[in-house]
Amino acid sequence: MATEVVVSFAIKRFGDMLIQEAIFLKGVRGKVERLKKDLGAMKCFLEEAEIKQEEDLRVRNWVSEIRDAVYDVEDIIDMFILNAESLRTDYFHKRVFKKLINRHKVGKKIEDIQLTLQYISNRREALGIKNIGEGTSGSGQMLQDLRRSSPRAEERVIVGLTQEADKLVKQLTVGDQRRRVISMVGMGGIGKTTLAKKVYNHEKIVKHFPDCRAWIYVSQDCRPREAYMQIINQVSAPTKEQAEMIEKYGENELGDFLHDHLKEKRYLIVLDDVWTCADWDFLAKVSSNDPDCPGNVFPDGSNGSRLLLTTRYKDVALHADARTIPHEMRLLSKQQSWNLFFRKAFLDTDSERYPPDLKELGEEMVDKCNGLPLAIVVLGGLLSRNMSHTEWKQVHDNISAYLAKEGQMGVMAMLNLSYIDLPHYLKPCFLHLSHFPEDYLISSRKLLLLWTAEGFVPEQDDGRMKDMAEVYLNELSNRNLIQVVRRSVNARVTKCQVHDLVRELAIEKAKEQNFIGTNIADPLSPSTSLSLFSPKSRRRSIYSDFESYASIEHLTPYLRSLLFFNLGKNCRASQLDFIAKCFKVLRVLDLEGLEIECLPSIIGELIHLRYLGLRHTGLKMLPPSIGNLRSLQTLEINNLRQVPNVIWKMKNMRYLYMEGQEEDVPLQIDTLQNLQILSGITFDQWIKNDSSNLTCLGKLKLEGRCDVEGVEFLNSIAKLLSLKSLYLKASDESNIPPFAINSCLHLSKLDIKGHMQKFPEIHEFSQSLTQLTLEASRLDCDHMMMEKFQENQLGDFRHDHLKGKRYLIVLDDVWSHADWDCLARVSSSNSDCLGNVFPDGGKSSRLLLTT
Repeated sequence: MATEVVVSFAIKRFGDMLIQEAIFLKGVRGKVERLKKDLGAMKCFLEEAEIKQEEDLRVRNWVSEIRDAVYDVEDIIDMFILNAESLRTDYFHKRVFKKLINRHKVGKKIEDIQLTLQYISNRREALGIKNIGEGTSGSGQMLQDLRRSSPRAEERVIVGLTQEADKLVKQLTVGDQRRRVISMVGMGGIGKTTLAKKVYNHEKIVKHFPDCRAWIYVSQDCRPREAYMQIINQVSAPTKEQAEMIEKYGENELGDFLHDHLKEKRYLIVLDDVWTCADWDFLAKVSSNDPDCPGNVFPDGSNGSRLLLTTRYKDVALHADARTIPHEMRLLSKQQSWNLFFRKAFLDTDSERYPPDLKELGEEMVDKCNGLPLAIVVLGGLLSRNMSHTEWKQVHDNISAYLAKEGQMGVMAMLNLSYIDLPHYLKPCFLHLSHFPEDYLISSRKLLLLWTAEGFVPEQDDGRMKDMAEVYLNELSNRNLIQVVRRSVNARVTKCQVHDLVRELAIEKAKEQNFIGTNIADPLSPSTSLSLFSPKSRRRSIYSDFESYASIEHLTPYLRSLLFFNLGKNCRASQLDFIAKCFKVLRVLDLEGLEIECLPSIIGELIHLRYLGLRHTGLKMLPPSIGNLRSLQTLEINNLRQVPNVIWKMKNMRYLYMEGQEEDVPLQIDTLQNLQILSGITFDQWIKNDSSNLTCLGKLKLEGRCDVEGVEFLNSIAKLLSLKSLYLKASDESNIPPFAINSCLHLSKLDIKGHMQKFPEIHEFSQSLTQLTLEASRLDCDHMMMEKFQENQLGDFRHDHLKGKRYLIVLDDVWSHADWDCLARVSSSNSDCLGNVFPDGGKSSRLLLTT
């Protein structure tokens, strides 16, 4: 549960404080240790309490009291450390006096909390909450459980939409030539977006609209300018100069530009999730009752252009095009519902592989879903890991209460079942999804880094918390609580989204637990109740201008996480001063996309900060005080003029992203022994560090001018015993030196972009290498092949390094058939002939070729 994770994190913080701040704890150390034990004892009862609180308001209040007490504990710890840090720089007499005051305050607050915990504990037995376990299961066992219950997710299952898709495809491709709006209408969760995507990617649609298709999400927060930019980027390929000019356009100018671009083309534009008639008018710029008036952004060229619109409301559809009958989505039939449930619950289509005694229970539960696809998918995901009759019967007997109401509330109650069923370590990760705006495309890399910074992922023996966080993400996806939007070539999730209804559930649960403040467009709007801004809320997302948030700082004094999503908004240095002064115990600060003039020196006072996101802010310099962020684990920034040489002070740094440095200045990083990802350091900066100290480094990206010697470079790379991914990007005027790939024993992925002096020898390829990308290498194909692949070395290379493996090799800029034949050594029509370098490994191996 989220509360149990909070307690675990507080216990760990106490342990760290006892070790790191021993000198300042003299006189109160015993109290701190006792409080730590009290919290550990309380943690043993929380799992059962989490289950009971859904049905018993008294238990829910009991859990809330524990959570509030633990938040108080967190505040004591963080403020104590903050005060202790200030004491390190004070004069002796002043320091002694402050020490005494600090200890007295801490001691008194701990005594108060101990009394509160004693009161809470005394009420436990009256509520019937028993000790169900030690509550301290190790992360190793947790990982085993997750792997056992997290098989690779299948392709998205679609049932009952083939005929509807065919009908829509026909409407979009045949009929009169006027521009038409084809609308899909239905309740949330009925599958409008799923069907729209199926239609959008249909082969007939792709052929009929070959070069002018676009898809945008509208949602309740309709922003025409952003919508126009998205469409323009999808239907045109502007030059750099044109892009810069377009970026300066206002909303009306962008609308006119889009109109002019579309008027001679046959286009298909999908407007997904339009909520109101006014939203359509804003997007289409309808300025009169004539839909074909000059002010319309989407012109009628009488060439068969179409718009495909999804909405929950029929009046919106008829408002957009009164002459076209909307396509009203149908609920699934009983058989279709069962087919969908079966494929989600049993993860295959073999009717012989499921226990017969579960069918009757399953059919009754599916019937209560009333054909709503989202509810069926969620139910199937909920039961997919529980194959016993007892477990299914338990869900069956409770499902009526959740589906008693019709419509959306019933579905929300159904979704709540999936939340209850989440293991405690996944609940804070799920609640964290409430941070993101509706229909927001979430970067999985960033999401995993945020989870680790928040403390949702326990410390691992090897320190690789990001890997564990990825397991959590896959588990949420497997439970149908996250929708995977994009995967990498090796099937890892790169982009994901949260369904509207699932997001609403996350928001509601997060509010209940003071996990996050309400996410709203304008915190100061009249419709917003200030009671929503509880001082106990630890996290906040800002979608509006910064000024509208600044006046409520007194309501969130102990904020731990602050994320901004108002891309393109300007943020002055004084406003950043405000953040650093008012929120002293911040752990997560994400300013990505804000336009920032400069980062003030006071940012260095946020000593609890674990994540600092500064990508795409326009910053060119960082203040030297950033070196004071001794707790920082993740720093993300790009396109700096230069990085101050203070990074070496951040001993807890694990993930350092700083691509696009404009000036190659000395940068010491070899003190960062916990560093796992280093992206954007220059070749010269790298070679001047002692890489042997970076024993945890698993991913390395070097860029810029490469003037290093091959032997020196090889030695620096060979010392990285944990390295699995290496990306080398040399500037145009330099060459990447030759080096033996087999010196990196665990290297599985190698990307090289830039001129190569020579291709590695056959024996220099690492046995562990499965993914190789060469781009702009300028290697002489004939010379390379004649020298490197002679005397049966080609066959040895194929059998020893590729056959039987799943591999990806990218061959960039192949000019002729002869080049390909030379590279692949194709000597016959047999795809697995002895002369073929790239065998059919039978494990989803891939060649990606550009020409």
